[in-house]
Amino acid sequence: MSSRNHHYYSNSNKGHKLIIMIFLLLIIALYIIRQRLASSNLQCQWQSPQPLEKISPSLADALVHYATANRTPQQTFQEISLAKTVLQDRSPCNFLVFGLGFDSLLWKSLNHNGRTVFLEENKDWIERVNAMRLSLEIYHVKYDTRVEEAVELLRVGKTDEECKKVRDPRHSKCRLALKNLPEEDVYEANWDVIMVDAPRSWTMDLPGRMGVIYTVGLMAKNREAGAKTDIFVHDAERWVDNKFSRAFLCEAYIKEQVGVLRHFVVPSHKTAGSNVLPFCP
Repeated sequence: MSSRNHHYYSNSNKGHKLIIMIFLLLIIALYIIRQRLASSNLQCQWQSPQPLEKISPSLADALVHYATANRTPQQTFQEISLAKTVLQDRSPCNFLVFGLGFDSLLWKSLNHNGRTVFLEENKDWIERVNAMRLSLEIYHVKYDTRVEEAVELLRVGKTDEECKKVRDPRHSKCRLALKNLPEEDVYEANWDVIMVDAPRSWTMDLPGRMGVIYTVGLMAKNREAGAKTDIFVHDAERWVDNKFSRAFLCEAYIKEQVGVLRHFVVPSHKTAGSNVLPFCP
């Protein structure tokens, strides 16, 4: 996703990674079927035998897609396994993914029966993916920042009092807050899991993830009292992703990191009474 159609794995690893990915998807399919059978076990004791349920269409599509694809997901098996564990615990859920890549169908399949939304900046890439008929919910977005602005934006985010106020990003006066995302489809939804793997950020003239990281943190903290949001930041070794995730998703909320995938669990900052939580503990 971060590299999308620009970076592919070497041919020597391609077959091995495809086998691993298909194996992972088969495990998920068996897990789903087992859970369904377990939940209806008592009823089945008194009813005539019923045929096993079919796997979901999205999972079937994923198995075929990765078995026949020439490219494999950009994240490693270990990184995907980290997100898989969280999604198994939280699905069906609302899952927001920044970036569209060869692993998008996998994310949709892991969030079985949930809603998975993808936000992508490249219109041509969206058209190519839509042509694959993968039934993904994709929205085009634009970013008006550049990586070359990152140092200044980090300073502003840390010093401007407006950036420390938890509120709907649409009403924030902080320069980092994104206000042009799809209205009903993004801002008005409660996201349980968020994956930040876009926009592009590997050169100074690209948009960078400064605003995305700040905005998803704001969305998580502005949820209803008691809610928690799992947020993943990929490419956490890069300067922008590392500095901005630590500053605005908060170091205290880091749960773990596998490879270059960093996992945060961000709680709602809405509390009963007059207590006001600091932007970062």
